Amino acid sequence: MSRAEAPMTRQITPLDAYLRMAENNAWANATLYEAARRLPDTDATRSAPGFFPTLTATLNHIYEVDLYYVDALEAGRLGRRVYAREEELSLAKLAEEQASVDARLIAFCTTLTVEQLSESRATERRDMTTEETVQALLLHLFQHQVHHRGQAHVQLQALGVAPPQLDEFHLSFDRAPSAEIYWT
Repeated sequence: MSRAEAPMTRQITPLDAYLRMAENNAWANATLYEAARRLPDTDATRSAPGFFPTLTATLNHIYEVDLYYVDALEAGRLGRRVYAREEELSLAKLAEEQASVDARLIAFCTTLTVEQLSESRATERRDMTTEETVQALLLHLFQHQVHHRGQAHVQLQALGVAPPQLDEFHLSFDRAPSAEIYWT
């Protein structure tokens, strides 16, 4: 019997939804990068339809925004400095960096408490610093990821790679086997 079919051994809490979304985020990113590995790095920098002009530009944006918000959630001090980096053109290196920030997000959500959801975190914007709740930051981050992974999905297809199925994570029925390792 797989973990997905095994009976629940603990009480599910509302906080589990945040952890599951963080795990889904990591799985979806890894799945997307696995599909992207079928492209030569030079193809990943070719023009493709989307909000960003290339697949690497889209994946760099996903990584930077994850880094920005995870730093804010951890009450870090990087702020907008996360964007002062050279665009990474190697899909392999970018996949490693993304997996690292995904692991940090999972770790944050693993220890998340109800009280933390209403705590404020500073987010540095272009002209000012604003305060947002942890709950709002998490929900925004997950939505942002879905939004831009959808664009990367289209870019993969335009570059000749069949885009992967990214919605087979939460349900036990027909869960992608690769998702199993992300379930805690």
